[in-house]
Amino acid sequence: MKFNAHITVMPQKALLDPQGRAVSASMKNLNLSEIDNVRIGKHITLEVDATSKDDAHQKVDQACKQLLANPIMETYDFMLSEA
Repeated sequence: MKFNAHITVMPQKALLDPQGRAVSASMKNLNLSEIDNVRIGKHITLEVDATSKDDAHQKVDQACKQLLANPIMETYDFMLSEA
């Protein structure tokens, strides 16, 4: 079976996010001062071949831990759906 994974990788809340801070500051220049605390991350999509949804979940989790996210600086979550 094929599954689609939608992965979101974000900097940990305890860490500074210089990109997010710069975008937050720019919002004020665009007269959008209501927008604050911007955090910038990554959105990754991939397709995985697996025997079951649990197997796909395990493979995507392993990919995130070993390659797609830096667990020291980032958090991740993902959603799976059948392709």
